Amino acid sequence: MLNGTAFTQGWNTPSARFRVRQYLPYLAEQGVALTESWARLGSYPPGPGWRRLPWLAQALTERAGAVLRGNASEVVLFQREMVSTLYSAERLCRVPAVLDVDDAIWLTQRFGGIDRLARQCRLVLCGNDYIAEHFAAFANVEILPTGVDTDFWRPGARSETPVMVWSGSASGLPYLYEIESALRAAMNERADLRLRVCCNEAPRFSQLPADRVDFLPWSPESELAAVQSAWLGLMPMPDTPWTRGKCSFKMLTYLACGVPCVASPFGMNQQMIAGGGALGATTEDKWREQILTLLNEPVGAQAFGMDGRRQVEQHYATRRLADKLAQALKSVAGGAR
Repeated sequence: MLNGTAFTQGWNTPSARFRVRQYLPYLAEQGVALTESWARLGSYPPGPGWRRLPWLAQALTERAGAVLRGNASEVVLFQREMVSTLYSAERLCRVPAVLDVDDAIWLTQRFGGIDRLARQCRLVLCGNDYIAEHFAAFANVEILPTGVDTDFWRPGARSETPVMVWSGSASGLPYLYEIESALRAAMNERADLRLRVCCNEAPRFSQLPADRVDFLPWSPESELAAVQSAWLGLMPMPDTPWTRGKCSFKMLTYLACGVPCVASPFGMNQQMIAGGGALGATTEDKWREQILTLLNEPVGAQAFGMDGRRQVEQHYATRRLADKLAQALKSVAGGAR
């Protein structure tokens, strides 16, 4: 059994949940015992002011201790710098290391900490091609998409009346607001159409009728129920260097549930659209048109959604990707076991 340690940003951090924790039982089946070590104090300071310095001292002490304990492992996995954007406690690592990245995090940095960490690691696992292009300058890279648990994310009972769904964190709401006019136009043509938003913060629309928008506070269970009952999913986003680093996880959850979706065809989204189950849209008219296409042809839309489910099962299922992760960790640790 290969023993490893994965350093993550926190218990509820999406990258920890979906790129480490959900793989643990499958890795064990492959002979890899990976223990998660998450930041008890959080990875970022508690806002401006006098509290930052005490937090920094405590966080450095806590994370340095974690790395020293991790040196008893045969391999370690980092997900980014352990303390804010500083290249700090990672310097104490004395065992083969892997860096796992699922966002264009180098774009938000002033000190180049993530690139320095990449140089320290024997391998960088990248969520998509765009991320890999950046880190190839610093280390060996492999593509490891974010996996979806297709036993959890599975088709369910669709609502009797048409519902569009958007799920995500509050940071993504501005992307949804960008297509508000298109949503309003679709609602004007379909008087029975509703929008359901599952988020950690209530949306604030200016153009949509409030009585046709449902807000569900986010939880794993409410998100699953919201997606399963939807007729179609929405994944709008602009084409920017930051969004090109996104790993299309929202779209993956929709398609895993057999729910067709309309998405901005940028970054990894374009690859997902080509695989089936999703339609691309870049303009207000195209968003309205694609939404109505899926609503007005429900039987065909359901079959289209199942095409997306098959794409996820073949290329993005957690169990399949766990095999690749296990082999990567074994290789970095010194060869297959």
